[in-house]
Amino acid sequence: MSTKNKKASRRIRIKMRIRKTVTGTPERPRMSVYRSNKQIYVQLIDDMSGRSLVAASSHETADADSKVTKTEQAALVGKKIAEKAIAAGFSSVVFDRNGYLYHGRIKSLADAAREGGLKF
Repeated sequence: MSTKNKKASRRIRIKMRIRKTVTGTPERPRMSVYRSNKQIYVQLIDDMSGRSLVAASSHETADADSKVTKTEQAALVGKKIAEKAIAAGFSSVVFDRNGYLYHGRIKSLADAAREGGLKF
């Protein structure tokens, strides 16, 4: 088994362990984060109906002329999802880190979303 497969299977195991307990409802949706090598994506999901309610990504916040680090980019996405969620009527969410460790870009996104007004 290669290193990539070990890392991916480890994240999948952690993800399944988290998803056993974390579910989103129409009143309190699940805030799921996906982190690729270059971008970061976040969406609010109602698991009862299986629908994505609000979404934001680093594609939306990317400025072509300004250079920002990926951690700063994640903070911008956190602020963006917070203002979109509050505009849609959600003030409280359940955070799903999707198997990623809670540091770096994931922590930056979560802290910025909290500063933006989301409670979790």
